[in-house]
Amino acid sequence: MSFAVSMLVFLGIASIIGTILKQNEPYENYIIKFGQFWFGFFEKIGLYDVYHSVWFLTILLFLVLSTTLCIIKSTPAILKDFLAFKDSLEERSLLSFTHHFVIKNKKSVNTSKILHYLKKAKFKIKEKSKENGDVLIIAKKGNYQRLGYILTHIGVVVICLGGLLDGNLIFKAQEIFGYKRIETLDIPASKVPEVSRLGISNSSFRANMTLAEGSSDNVAFVRMKDGYLVQDLPFKITLKDFRINHYSTGMPKSFESDLVISDPELSQDITKTISVNHPFTYKGIAIYQSDFQDGGTKLDIKLRSLFNSSTSQKIDGKIFNKVKLDKDQLTYEFNDFKKFNVLHLKEGEKEKPRNVGPSVTYKVRNSSGQAREYLSYQYAMPIDGRSFFISGMRETPQEEFKYLKIPADAKGSIEEFILFKDALQNKTLVESVAKKMANQSANADKNNDVKESFEKSVNKLMTLFAQGGFSNIAENIDKNIPDSEKQKAVQTYLKIIDIASSEIYKDRFNLKDKELNQSRILFIQDALNAYSDMFFYGVPYYFELISYEQKEASGLQLTKSPGQFWVYLGSLSLVLGIFSMIYLHERKLWLLIKAKGGVILALSSNRKNIDFENDYRKLIQEIKKIIH
Repeated sequence: MSFAVSMLVFLGIASIIGTILKQNEPYENYIIKFGQFWFGFFEKIGLYDVYHSVWFLTILLFLVLSTTLCIIKSTPAILKDFLAFKDSLEERSLLSFTHHFVIKNKKSVNTSKILHYLKKAKFKIKEKSKENGDVLIIAKKGNYQRLGYILTHIGVVVICLGGLLDGNLIFKAQEIFGYKRIETLDIPASKVPEVSRLGISNSSFRANMTLAEGSSDNVAFVRMKDGYLVQDLPFKITLKDFRINHYSTGMPKSFESDLVISDPELSQDITKTISVNHPFTYKGIAIYQSDFQDGGTKLDIKLRSLFNSSTSQKIDGKIFNKVKLDKDQLTYEFNDFKKFNVLHLKEGEKEKPRNVGPSVTYKVRNSSGQAREYLSYQYAMPIDGRSFFISGMRETPQEEFKYLKIPADAKGSIEEFILFKDALQNKTLVESVAKKMANQSANADKNNDVKESFEKSVNKLMTLFAQGGFSNIAENIDKNIPDSEKQKAVQTYLKIIDIASSEIYKDRFNLKDKELNQSRILFIQDALNAYSDMFFYGVPYYFELISYEQKEASGLQLTKSPGQFWVYLGSLSLVLGIFSMIYLHERKLWLLIKAKGGVILALSSNRKNIDFENDYRKLIQEIKKIIH
């Protein structure tokens, strides 16, 4: 019993872990979440697939054996006690009971009244007359409490057997003896070898299938450790239509799939709509609506050059496809498209969820095979009262995205920034502005050498900025300016860059001094910050999503669980058994009515508590009333 209880506690802890920690995720997700060290530790103890781990199934097996032995050992005695009335007790035995009471009475006792009272109190009764004229009445009730012990233990056994049925024991044995092997290569299902496939006769599995609208398949994928197995299905599933409803914020509200089941054994196809928590079961396989994702959305993209003023180029992309730019030796790999993105943005002093529109996740791979991951939003989003086009970049999946924030113009487009960026890179315009600033300086008319020196300084400073942003300026200061003068140099350089940039902006857009209002000054400052960040962006193009043609895909989970029925049945037995043991009160009563007068009352129970004491006192009072 102690062993079984310990194992049950251990199973409870394991089940909590299996519930909190999402099971059978790709190993990359766990590495990102826990890091390499803890990932390896948790992988060794089987926490990523708790319910199919060897130690979990072994505990279930031990519980089945241990609890079954308890049932076999105890059931005969319990059933014997359940059916039998102990009518062989003598007067001396009754007087040895802890709870006994002797009623002295010289008159004859009306046995029928006592029997009537006991029947009314729900006792089962047996009456036995002795040779000396004494009458022994044996009564008992709440006897089903004993059966609760059997039901509870049977429930544990049946639940554990159900767990074993769903534990892929056959596959584990096949894997141990080399008949089956987990596939780790990313290859089409049709090319997966037989050693990594599970047949339609497989008795238990939990697999996943992703179908784009209009597509069909008759295989699903079972995630296993660092790879997968292909599960063949006895029928084909076609996704006819996928629908998703959203809240006003853009958060998904509900989604459902219209499926068509095609089976050679059927005269016509089955059409069924499934949604979250409303699966469809066919041939013992339950089909659940688990999630949704992109199904190959078509993208119309404009790549804006960041480091030269050449015209932009358009490319046609498609999610899960690649586009190679031969000239730049870059390959764009499109991974995901989201039509709705709900972000918590500041509105005044509060953060509110807001749908910021479509986004595309993609990778850009260079000629050496190295790739960076990018996340670009189609529309400008409000930040601190101004609008920015946002594009994130990260070197590895473990890192957080670092965002390039390009200010949007008054029309909500990126055009003004691109024109201003081209102006900063225009040597002729920069030289013109440097000369203009030199002519306007205080010493311009008095000293040509100072004027020429100032013009060169402005020209050099803006050229350094155009070639590397603020980091290039900082590097130049570290190399050429003494430590004691660095702070002053930084302030002077920043002031010159601000003035020169404003002049370049005015010249590029033909503005007068009075037209350079506060909003345009803020735009220039944001544009300079964005221009400086471009050099850490990792790719020479800004990704601008012009339009898209969305195609969605439905994520289905298919489960075959023969143990489910037995787990439910075992749970019912367990609940009934526990309730029987807690809420049914066993009482055994003996009344020895002596022929010479007097009554001996003895009461027994397997649990002596306050309720038992109250029942004992009540019985004494009632029997006294009947006798007297």
